[in-house]
Amino acid sequence: MRSNDFTDFTKSRTLLKSNWEALENFKSDQQKGEPMPPFEKPIPEGVNLVELPEFKDSVVAKSTNIFEAIANRRSHRKYLKTPLTLQELSFLLWATQGVKNVTPKATFRTVPSAGARHPFETYVYVRNVEGLNEAVYRYLPIEHSLVLHRSDRYLREEIIRATLEQTFVGEAAAVFIWTAMPYRTEWRYGPASHKVILLDAGHVCQNLYIACEAIKAGTCAIAAYSQELMDKFLRLDGTDEFVVYLAPVGKVQ
Repeated sequence: MRSNDFTDFTKSRTLLKSNWEALENFKSDQQKGEPMPPFEKPIPEGVNLVELPEFKDSVVAKSTNIFEAIANRRSHRKYLKTPLTLQELSFLLWATQGVKNVTPKATFRTVPSAGARHPFETYVYVRNVEGLNEAVYRYLPIEHSLVLHRSDRYLREEIIRATLEQTFVGEAAAVFIWTAMPYRTEWRYGPASHKVILLDAGHVCQNLYIACEAIKAGTCAIAAYSQELMDKFLRLDGTDEFVVYLAPVGKVQ
């Protein structure tokens, strides 16, 4: 039974419910012939890309199988000072948004997405990865490369403040930050887009958990953050692109 002072959240619960019936009398931008949004944000002119190394199954610990990875999955908030290798980071990025095939109409990736719309961009705050300077990078899934996003001072302090003083975030070797670009899904599904976008985010982060277990690393999904400060951290407009999820990653015992 609810307490007497229980706030009425029923309006907010709407996002949790299916509303596919809303599409019956809705004409999407796809149906109107509007151009399809690009699969990833454009690469700024004149920048040098960091090509991620190819990885083999040797990056995965020989003692780990899929049963163990799922059984051992848990959230980790304490990380060793051991750096991630660039090959390990490459593997984790591939596991969460890697592109397996590109067609004119869709990309097919290592995670499912409603209508193969894949509405996310992946940013990584790198603090302790071999071969990379401390900075925020954006992952280019089609090219399997990184592009420098920002390299200002005090990034660690900024991200701790933006995650509501969760200091363990600043101790990770890298922090995965996923932003939503809703129009990629809205272009096809209009008012039915927003629930499936958030469901898609769960697919991505669970893959990160399992991939981390496979390389003897750990992560912790974070949804508690300041929307304003996290969007500011990535220099986003907060409307057409905004942070929806993040997860620090580091080696664990």
